[in-house]
Order: sequence, then C-alpha cells, then structure tokens
Amino acid sequence: MWREVLTAYAAPALTAGTAGLVTGQRDLAVAACTSIAGTSAVVAYLVGTWLRRGGRPRGWTLTTPRGVLTGALVITTVGAAALLGWFAAQWLPAHTPVPASLWLERLRVDLPVSAALATTIVTLRWRGTTAS
Repeated sequence: MWREVLTAYAAPALTAGTAGLVTGQRDLAVAACTSIAGTSAVVAYLVGTWLRRGGRPRGWTLTTPRGVLTGALVITTVGAAALLGWFAAQWLPAHTPVPASLWLERLRVDLPVSAALATTIVTLRWRGTTAS
C-alpha cells in the first residue's frame, strides 16, 4: 500500500511541479507539492484501504466489470473532492478568519482532478492484481 501512496504523491508532484517551474508559474509549483500531490496520496490511501478491506475484498468489487467499478469509485471520490474544494473556497472565507485567496480557488479544480487520477490508477491496478 505504501508504494501506491508514495507513487500517488510523487508522480503529480514531479510532473506538475516541473511544469510550474518550466513555465514560471510559482503557484502551480507550490500546488503541485501541496494540494495536487497531497490529495492524490490521501485518495490513493483511502481508496486502496477501502478496496483491500483488511485483506478481504468485498465480493461485488471482484465481480463488477473493471470499468464500471472504476467509474463508480471515480464519480464518488470526485464528488467528495469537489464538495471539499467548494467548502474550502466558498465557506471558509465567509465563516472563518481564513481570507479568500487564489490558492483556495485552485482547490476547486486541484482536488477533483487529483482524486480522479488517483482513484483510477489505484482501482485499475488493484483489479489487475486481484483474481476474481
């Protein structure tokens, strides 16, 4: 499990971080190592743990077609990440001392995209190694 989480953090941190440095977008370079890679790692851990469920996978996760399972999990995690991004960007500045800022607005995109990629990769990898 730790390999998936480490890969889920390192891959977007390196790719988005490099793109941010090459294009001179400092905010992208910072987001690559925080909201983008952090979300990917957390989602990879949560989805991986849920799929493994203490070493005994749920029966329906093994019998459901790979694409359907992946799609259902992606929709679920993207929905949760989008709600979290909206909450952070909209609710926090209105109800807490956290000021509205550009990095909060980035969360509306960074969180769902990172969740979608991490969920897809972890689910497809898990189904590829699990016998039905």
